[in-house]
Amino acid sequence: MIGTNRLAIDGGRPVIAEPLPSGVSGPSVMAEEEIAAVAEVIRSGRLFVYPRGESVTAEFEAAACRFLGVEHALMVNSGTSALTAGLIAIGVGPGDEVIIPGYTYVATAAAVLAAGAVPVIAEVDYSLGLDPEDFERNITPHTRAVIPVHMRGIPVRLARILEIAEANAITVVEDACQCVGGSYRGRPVGTYGKVAAWSLNYFKTISTGEGGLLYTNDRDIWERAALASDPGLPLWEGPEAWRNDAIPRATNRPSEVLAAIALVQLGRLEQILAHQRSLRRTLLGALAPPRGYVLQHLDDPDGDTGGSVSVIVNDQTQAMAYARALSAEGVEAATTYNQGFPDRHIYAHWGSILEKRSPHRLGYPWNDPNYLGSVKYSRDMCPRTLDLLSRCIRFDLHMNLEPEHALLIAKALNKVDAALGG
Repeated sequence: MIGTNRLAIDGGRPVIAEPLPSGVSGPSVMAEEEIAAVAEVIRSGRLFVYPRGESVTAEFEAAACRFLGVEHALMVNSGTSALTAGLIAIGVGPGDEVIIPGYTYVATAAAVLAAGAVPVIAEVDYSLGLDPEDFERNITPHTRAVIPVHMRGIPVRLARILEIAEANAITVVEDACQCVGGSYRGRPVGTYGKVAAWSLNYFKTISTGEGGLLYTNDRDIWERAALASDPGLPLWEGPEAWRNDAIPRATNRPSEVLAAIALVQLGRLEQILAHQRSLRRTLLGALAPPRGYVLQHLDDPDGDTGGSVSVIVNDQTQAMAYARALSAEGVEAATTYNQGFPDRHIYAHWGSILEKRSPHRLGYPWNDPNYLGSVKYSRDMCPRTLDLLSRCIRFDLHMNLEPEHALLIAKALNKVDAALGG
């Protein structure tokens, strides 16, 4: 008889016989309400956002403000566009540096470049978010802003980052694209910095396929962001003061169809968060004391969206063994950093940025005469980040999973850890 404690990779019986359900939370809960909302927009014949005051887009923006407890929100066509507009709105541009973590989607760096500034890549710590101490080490006379990124639904060590930023007169732009609905010490993520961004991409907590939201309590920043997202805005509407204040940039307006989906999805957000957080509590509550790994550090355990659980194994070789064994037990698993998989969430795979390739013949922004810094990049420039991610295994949690699935994941991890840990 095959023993239940023998690893499946060694011929034992796997914990999970059938594949676990896959999915992404926002798209997974789409139903007749989203279809009806889109159909209503199409039947109305009004697909364009203007006049904005009468639009579904404005209705979504107002609902988002109420949810977040902020004064101003601006829907755009992507999280990248929201970040770019926010950077431009706070005055980031040629000659400036913006510090970002080495673990974030490449769009964070792309937004800095789109604003005309230079991204400076810093280490992450056991929170898998920006390491406050390395943020401080990377500050130069050219540092204008910092973008802490709340990755995979987990808030960063924000209190210390805010403290350092304030002491050095650096503006904080929160990237909450992967943490929609998350909070930090009782307040929504994104409400601590000057301006913040959500993504409504297909893979996010709530989804419109593509889409983004900028939010802030500063009216001047909101106005500048609106102008930066639509060079024709003064021609469509707005205060007389806007007439001579256009900021020529790419058009990043959303369509009414996206806004219609977003409004319905926002109404589902509390349900999604409650389910994901329940799965996370169930999984964590079923774990045996770890022998060969530690859990990702949570600066605010109550604030995450419940969208993931990450473990950091003691060493890289062991982490790969854990991943192989977990996969054999029926849990899809891999180390977060794998040189054979070009994950654009890890700076080492941002080849065009590391090589300072530019579409401009003079190599802007790095060769911009306004830039007096000397940033250097290499694939091994953040060794701690690569080490942590090489030892990290993440379990994604979503609306298609039930508590029994979370228990099975925990059982598989316990089994593998008992065999390989120590």
